Amino acid sequence: MLDCPRCGAKTRSGLACRAPAVRGKRRCRMHGGARGSGAPTGAANGRYRTGRRTREMQELRQRVARLLREAAELV
Repeated sequence: MLDCPRCGAKTRSGLACRAPAVRGKRRCRMHGGARGSGAPTGAANGRYRTGRRTREMQELRQRVARLLREAAELV
């Protein structure tokens, strides 16, 4: 167990992960070495959850920014 290759991923503390790598892989089971590990792809990952990045919200933010610039010019 002590002689097996170690995971090459960095942890949140910036240090290398010390867990043993999955056989035939360079990462441990927690960092993507195992089948099915890692974040889900697409909308299942939760990046559309708040609606903050939708086209409508981006256009609304641009309109508000434009109105604020115009108001600042008037003052």
